[in-house]
Amino acid sequence: MKIPLHRLDPLLPMPGHARAGDAGVDLYAREAGSLQPRERAMIPTGIALAIPSGYVGLVAPRSGLAVRHGISVVNGPGVIDAGFRGELNVVVINLGNEAWSYERGERVAQLVVVPFERQELYEVEELPESHRGDAGFGSTGK
Repeated sequence: MKIPLHRLDPLLPMPGHARAGDAGVDLYAREAGSLQPRERAMIPTGIALAIPSGYVGLVAPRSGLAVRHGISVVNGPGVIDAGFRGELNVVVINLGNEAWSYERGERVAQLVVVPFERQELYEVEELPESHRGDAGFGSTGK
């Protein structure tokens, strides 16, 4: 799939897949910054996209940053709707115990674009039975 991308900052690397077969493309920080433990920030990426209708962009954390520093995406995955044409920003949080600093041009998140079906909800008096019923959080054990 080809997705039109506008580089708002042409000096940043072009987002791409780090390895063949990777699902996500790397997103880079447009500015340097730092986060204290439990602090969150919005990091601009320097790009805007035209995601095709019927697709959604999902912004996900980078596993290496999560393991090494406790960095995650606050609203993970972040949702980029097809109609949005502004700069992609990543809302990150430092869940670690130490401050985290990032440089301009550093990979801070990843973007996966996937198809979706539009949902149409309708009201009923009762839901059909299922084998699970209302068993929720922790219902399958440890």
